[in-house]
Amino acid sequence: MNTNFLSLTAELFVGFFALLIMTKILGKNQITQLTPFDFISALVLGELVGNAIYDKDIGLQYVLYAIAVWGALIYFIEMLTQKFRASRSILEGSPSLIISNGKIQYNELKKNKLDLNQLHHLLREKGVFSVREVQFGILETNGSVNVMRKKKFDTPVNEDLGIPAKSVHLPIFLILDGEIVEESLTVLKKEPEWLIQELQQRGIPGPSSVLFAEWLEGDGFEIQTY
Repeated sequence: MNTNFLSLTAELFVGFFALLIMTKILGKNQITQLTPFDFISALVLGELVGNAIYDKDIGLQYVLYAIAVWGALIYFIEMLTQKFRASRSILEGSPSLIISNGKIQYNELKKNKLDLNQLHHLLREKGVFSVREVQFGILETNGSVNVMRKKKFDTPVNEDLGIPAKSVHLPIFLILDGEIVEESLTVLKKEPEWLIQELQQRGIPGPSSVLFAEWLEGDGFEIQTY
C-alpha cells in the first residue's frame, strides 16, 4: 500500500510540474486567447495526464511521454500559425463581421452557429443592451464579441471634451497580503524603512496590518488595512 501511495505521489508531482512547464512553453494564449482548438487541446492534455497517472498499468515514463507528444503537437500548430498566415484561418478560425452598419448579418450568425439570444448575451457583456447602439460588431475567434458603437451612443474621449493631455502612470503595488513587495520598492528606488515610516505616519503599525498598498505617481498612496 505504501509503495502505491509513493508511486502515485511521484506521478502527481511529475505530472503537475510537467504541465506547468508545458504551459510556460506554449505561452499565455492558451488562456487569454482560448480558441475552440486551444480549449479542446487543453482538455485532452489534462485527460491524458489523468489517465496516465491513475492507470496502474501505465508508468511514470508514459505520463511524461503523453505530455511531451501532445505538447509538441500543440507547439507545432502554434509555430505553424505564426510562420504561415494562410494557416491561421484554418487552424484558429477568423473573426466574423456579424453586425455591419447597424444591421445584423444573419448569414454570418448561421455560419457561426450563433442565435439571437446568444448574440444579445454577448452584447450585454460589453455593456450594450440594444443592437441599435452598435455600428459594427465582430465575433472573435475565442467566441467574444467586440463592438464599435454608433457615434451618438459612444463614450466621449478627452479630445472630444477638450481636456488637456497629461501623463499616465501605472499604479505600483507596495504591499500585498501584509508583505512588502521588494521589487516595487526597487522600481521606486526606495527602502523598506521609507514605506514603514509612511505607514506609521498614517497610524498603521506595520506592513502586516495592510491588505494592500499601492502608489500612483501624482496621487500618492492608496492603502487598505485588514
